[in-house]
Amino acid sequence: MLTKFETKSNRVKGLSFHSKRPWILASLHSGVIQLWDYRMGTLIDRFDEHDGPVRGVHFHKSQPLFVSGGDDYKIKVWNYKLHRCLFTLLGHLDYIRTVQFHHEYPWIVSASDDQTIRIWNWQSRTCISVLTGHNHYVMCASFHPKEDLVVSASLDQTVRVWDIGALRKKTVSPADDILRLSQMNTDFFGGVDAVVKYVLEGHDRGVNWASFHPTLPLIVSGADDRQVKIWRMNDTKAWEVDTLRGHMNNVSCVLFHARQDIIVSNSEDKSIRVWDATKRTGLQTFRREHDRFWILAAHPEMNLLAAGHDSGMIVFKLERERPAFSVSGDALFYVKDRFLRSFEYSTQKDTQLIPIRRPGSSGLNQGPRTLSYSPTENAVLVCSDTDGGSYELYVIPKDSYSRGDIVQEAKRGIGSSAVFVARNRFAVLEKTSNQVLVRNLKNEIVKKSSLPIATDAIFYAGTGNLLCRSDDRVVNFDLQQRIVLGDLQTAFVRYVVWSPDMESVALLSKHSIVIADKKLVHRCTLHETIRVKSGAWDGNGVFIYTTLTHIKYCLPNGDSGIIKTLDVPVYITKIYGSTIFCLDRDGKNRPIIIDSTEYIFKLSLIRKRYDQVMSMIKNSELCGQAMIAYLQQKGFPQVALYFVKDERTRFNLALESGNIEKALESAKKIDEKDHWYRLGVEALRQGNAGIVEYAYQKTKNFERLSFHYLITGNLDKLSKMMKIAEVKNDVMGQFHDALYLGDVRERVKILENAGHLPLAYITASVHGLHDIAERLAKELGDNVPSLPKGKQASLLVPPNPVLCAGDWPLLMVSKGIFEGGLDDTGRGVDEDYEEEAADADWGEALDIGEVENLQNGDVSLVLDDVAVNEDNDEEGGWDLEDLDLPPDAETPKTAPNARSSVFVAPTPGMPVSQIWVQKSSLAAEHAAAGDFDTAMRLLSRQLGIRNFSPLKSQFIDIHMGSHTYLRAFTSAPVISIAVERGWNDSATPNVRRPPALVFNFAQLEEKLKAGYKATTAGKFSEALRHFLSILHTIPLIVVETRREVDEVKELVVIVKEYVLGLQMELKRRELKDNPVRQQELAAYFTHCNLQTPHLRLALLNAMTVCFKAQNLSTAANFARRLLETNPSNENQARTARQVLQAAERNMRDATQLNYDFRNPFVVCGATYVPIYRGQKDVTCPYCNTHFVPSQQGQLCTVCDLSVVGADASGLLCSPSQMR
Repeated sequence: MLTKFETKSNRVKGLSFHSKRPWILASLHSGVIQLWDYRMGTLIDRFDEHDGPVRGVHFHKSQPLFVSGGDDYKIKVWNYKLHRCLFTLLGHLDYIRTVQFHHEYPWIVSASDDQTIRIWNWQSRTCISVLTGHNHYVMCASFHPKEDLVVSASLDQTVRVWDIGALRKKTVSPADDILRLSQMNTDFFGGVDAVVKYVLEGHDRGVNWASFHPTLPLIVSGADDRQVKIWRMNDTKAWEVDTLRGHMNNVSCVLFHARQDIIVSNSEDKSIRVWDATKRTGLQTFRREHDRFWILAAHPEMNLLAAGHDSGMIVFKLERERPAFSVSGDALFYVKDRFLRSFEYSTQKDTQLIPIRRPGSSGLNQGPRTLSYSPTENAVLVCSDTDGGSYELYVIPKDSYSRGDIVQEAKRGIGSSAVFVARNRFAVLEKTSNQVLVRNLKNEIVKKSSLPIATDAIFYAGTGNLLCRSDDRVVNFDLQQRIVLGDLQTAFVRYVVWSPDMESVALLSKHSIVIADKKLVHRCTLHETIRVKSGAWDGNGVFIYTTLTHIKYCLPNGDSGIIKTLDVPVYITKIYGSTIFCLDRDGKNRPIIIDSTEYIFKLSLIRKRYDQVMSMIKNSELCGQAMIAYLQQKGFPQVALYFVKDERTRFNLALESGNIEKALESAKKIDEKDHWYRLGVEALRQGNAGIVEYAYQKTKNFERLSFHYLITGNLDKLSKMMKIAEVKNDVMGQFHDALYLGDVRERVKILENAGHLPLAYITASVHGLHDIAERLAKELGDNVPSLPKGKQASLLVPPNPVLCAGDWPLLMVSKGIFEGGLDDTGRGVDEDYEEEAADADWGEALDIGEVENLQNGDVSLVLDDVAVNEDNDEEGGWDLEDLDLPPDAETPKTAPNARSSVFVAPTPGMPVSQIWVQKSSLAAEHAAAGDFDTAMRLLSRQLGIRNFSPLKSQFIDIHMGSHTYLRAFTSAPVISIAVERGWNDSATPNVRRPPALVFNFAQLEEKLKAGYKATTAGKFSEALRHFLSILHTIPLIVVETRREVDEVKELVVIVKEYVLGLQMELKRRELKDNPVRQQELAAYFTHCNLQTPHLRLALLNAMTVCFKAQNLSTAANFARRLLETNPSNENQARTARQVLQAAERNMRDATQLNYDFRNPFVVCGATYVPIYRGQKDVTCPYCNTHFVPSQQGQLCTVCDLSVVGADASGLLCSPSQMR
């Protein structure tokens, strides 16, 4: 049983499948009717008007209607599109058990506990017939699928078949008056339009269900006597054929399967049973733990069944419908109707090859499940679920292509999955031992291989390789070398599809697709709500797949989309160009022609094949919001521009892509203040003075316009602005303009006119306009303001603009691939704009020398409703005459039919620091680039470092040291310049070298010498500081050669030994009152790997401490080791010999130490106890100090950086390690 969908709800009493849509109605004991989409697994609607349980429900075959009948004696007809009940049919006097629409006439048949069956006309909404005769509850009634018959089952232990031929004639034939009269009589006195044809007696208890066979004259019934009976009928009589026994409780429902020769029944014994209708034997039983079954429904078109039980319902199939197939070159091999067939794609010729044996057992789902083909040997492996999983090996005879009917004996074997792995070798999975058996064509075992994971299926993965599947991962396993080539976590994989070049693989799960490469490195994952069915790769590396409802595509970057909607599920076998070859569930080969434009277009964009994109835009009908949104999302607004008709969207896209001309076109058509403002902002960003001016004029934004003229130095226009302000009586604007122009007389005049005489007087007298000042003084009389004494007045004159009047200078850039070639502005461009914006944006590609003096066309002001009484020469457009060209500059001529072209602004270059980060995996180079975050992540991954505080100063030094800083001029920020390692004059400017670093290996060697010197002098704290400084610098060192890498790693080991030893020695000096621990620490110090002079000092120290504490035996050991080093200092040698002599007289230790010099050990860096050989320990991933297991996860006490026992990849300090 293959469960497709399951619900949890109240008890389900009625079920009905929709004939076309993937819908099912479930009526519940609670009175609710649910409408489910079993493909999506979603509840679409619920209808809640019945009072009490609803026992019967049925969809109409073609109208958007369904009918329901309940314990409230009501039959309701609903329209599911309008989400409401249309009308209620009243007439029954007790619970209604079942309702059903007639497949042709506007009839409904209903069965009720009032012992009647009623037939209703749902168009006239009347009862047209009452069938009486049963003398107990009628449990079900249904129309025959073809003939004028009704079958009913009742608790009176009978099944009745009713003939409703007269009713049909009455409904259909146009009766004349006399006939109608007799009809009225019969209606009045109890009609004969429905008569009992047969009464089938044989059940010992009440009958719960009876149903017709879809084509044969058979009836099946189920009753409370736990039996299922099959009845046959002819024109005159009906009789019992057989009884099926097996249910342990009342049989609730039973029906014939529409497509297979089987009967399905369910019962209150919590089981569904499947019976062979010809052999009349049980095939299979499906049981539930706690739920009794009440109802069954079969899909009218598809191979689906549904069953309702106490806590919900299930939609299921009895057998898989996917044909077993395998593609090899130009041919498809597949199994259909127990024959192996081949289909040639080129000729579309279908051939029957050989018969494949019928499965011996009579169970369901025993057909071929998978098929594997070896082209050189012409051999086929067929796997099925027979006997718990078995395979059969057939060799196709060369001449059988013509006959295809010779039965040959196949070589068989047990194994849940089998595939060819080489020309004449196939692998069989033996689940019990988790092994793969490699067999030859004689079915002999050649080799056995244990698998790396618990595998439940194997798939082909290239010659000699297998893809092993477990519940949550797949592994690529090489059978020859017995090694794992790749491993990927994924949902349960059902099918595996390799690309033709075996470089990519698609792993298909129930609701997802994972695309990976041949080493199983993950590329992308797609999730689908509807079940994924099949897939294949097309020639462009795009994966095309089918779900139950669609053919879809998946691009290499994970983008997906729909190609076509499907009516029925199909299984893709191969793709040739725009033809997809599929197998359907009937085993027919179907070529489907698809339109691949959309995904080829997206693929070309991803792969940056812009020439293809261009031709596709020109030649195909690609449009729609989805495509525009896609292009915008992927950063191609300039391409999206060519798909859009809506001006507002065009405007937004043009601004986004910086295409100022297109934005201007759209802004004119929209002509709204907000759009002009946004256009002005973008034009200002691009330095396109002309369009800024035009936009400000359109919005009448005179203040901005005045300021714009000031900063571009356009003083003529500024004086015109002042006149406009005067006409508009905008005093403040007029004063500002006068201030911008430095026009003192005008300012005095404005102040005087505004009545500010004192201000006007001061302005005039300060600027030396004595005649005006005297005139104003007379007017002011005694109120003349006094000027401050001793102040030096300075003239307020605006500065000269850096660039006068024209657009900003622009880089000459190559023409964008999508510009010019696609531009349709040249053809139908607005002529007024040709005049208004003659020179608006970026000129044709003039030589830079020719355009130095080329200025933007002036925009003269549009003086709307303003009468200027001066005789000025404004045209109200752009003055095209005042281009100040040098005499030798030739104006570029454009052909009259040439398209205008727009240039794409060059993309800013990548900062050097970003290049460093992208190119390198060395933490030092990331820190130099200032990207401390990734540097810390790298160190954490490589060395397990968690404590970065000791490295903070190094990070800052290294960043500051790899940059130098320049001051440009006062108002500009400081410019930071990256300093590159190994730079010279001959280096090419475009190739960026790695950063110069302040730390190098030579400095560390100097520090090491200083540490040695301090150790010899006994300055242990100072020495420890030097050694720790080395340990904290090494993670940020970069060296060039492999040899230097080894030296750096060696240095880590040397320094670690000294840090550990010195830490123990300093600890020993703190412990004044613990002589035993003092001796132990002194002893451990002698086992650190030190330079010989330092080792002698450590041995001498330990010997002295132990001798004083009367541990003579241990002291003698140190004395012996000291003498073995041949000390050059005679005093040391003499002391050692004296200790030896004293100890030999009394070879014993006063106290027991945790120290055994005979057994090799390392010292724990945190607890300072010996870890003898063979004992468990953990190490620091950076300095490799050993620790006792309890220190796992703690910070290393030696380097103070890494976490003990952390996973780390190791020190990376040279580019040579990455090559």
